[in-house]
Amino acid sequence: MNYWLVKSDPDTYGWPQLLKDGQTCWDGVRNPVARNNLKAMKTSDLVLFYHSGEDKAVIGISKVITEAYQDPTTNDQRWLAVDLAPVKALKNPVTLAQVKSEKSLKHTALVRQSRLSVMPLDKTSYEKIVSMA
Repeated sequence: MNYWLVKSDPDTYGWPQLLKDGQTCWDGVRNPVARNNLKAMKTSDLVLFYHSGEDKAVIGISKVITEAYQDPTTNDQRWLAVDLAPVKALKNPVTLAQVKSEKSLKHTALVRQSRLSVMPLDKTSYEKIVSMA
């Protein structure tokens, strides 16, 4: 199993909407590194859902339910999407400030490549963020 973090502005598509929908197509990714991360996602991989914008916090846990396929928002074959479903909300959101202040998370893409919208996490970092909630 692999672990990931996806970012979305809650005004565009937030955790409450994912809970309401029950699943979503994670599309519209136009960064080549983020696209490659989508391509690497496998069914049942766990994905932390992060609210960007004002919130700047990990809000919940989702999972990959459909592996990478052609992004339906474009005809350009280079761009991919995956389907995600919610697993559970975190008891307490984990803010970006909390992540940055945790020494063991300094190496994560969330800290080092803050603009990346789809990023891998190692198991230890994933578990640390979940435990911080």
